[in-house]
Amino acid sequence: MNITLLVRFVAVAEELHFPRAAIALNIPLASLYSSISKLEDEVGSPLFVRGSSKTQLTEAGVLFLTTAREEIAAAPEPVKKAVPAGGKAKASKGKGRAPAVKGQPKPFKKRQGR
Repeated sequence: MNITLLVRFVAVAEELHFPRAAIALNIPLASLYSSISKLEDEVGSPLFVRGSSKTQLTEAGVLFLTTAREEIAAAPEPVKKAVPAGGKAKASKGKGRAPAVKGQPKPFKKRQGR
């Protein structure tokens, strides 16, 4: 199972409120709903009873909560990506040569007629 789905499930189980859990996880509410739905499909039974006034865990949800916490604790720490030192080399924005002196023709440039 995906650790991200388990973390989201535990957050909702602790809050027992989908919008507050989404704010705590800093993700959109629709993404949280789809994650829980996907997890319920994997488990094969509903994990929450969604009512108009409150959300509650089902018996399967209570049992799965302990399993989810154990799997999250046993999971290895995510590998942090190394931040590259310095920046990407950029091309010069200048013309690449010394500025032309007024009154002197540019080197290797033919004189333009009118």
